[in-house]
Amino acid sequence: MSMSPSSLRVLMLAAAAVFLAVALVVRAAADGGIEQHSGTALYACVIWAAVVFVRPRAAPLPAGAIAVAFCWAVEVSQLTGIPAALSARSLLARLALGVRFDPVDLAWYPVGVLPLVALHQLVRSRARRHRATA
Repeated sequence: MSMSPSSLRVLMLAAAAVFLAVALVVRAAADGGIEQHSGTALYACVIWAAVVFVRPRAAPLPAGAIAVAFCWAVEVSQLTGIPAALSARSLLARLALGVRFDPVDLAWYPVGVLPLVALHQLVRSRARRHRATA
């Protein structure tokens, strides 16, 4: 029942597209801070999908740790002003790098990634048990 790396990569592309679509729907429909915080968590979900896409055999916890560390690095880089300058010139840079540092975002990145790490671990454990009984 194990998934091949190429199948997992396709699944991660689809997952990233779903996370992005949900973020855009929430942004269009919500009022208040919900779109900011959900967008931050969903950004982290996209990064997690990218990590698993690049390293499909990565264990769940390291994949999650890499995703959160990347998100934190991007957030902290906003203190330099470089992401803001790039974001002023490009919508893509604005979506990928953000504009200004928000310490609250540092807590929301793990909120997005932790459920995915748990799901990843559950699926991986079940696949191992299935292989052991087969």
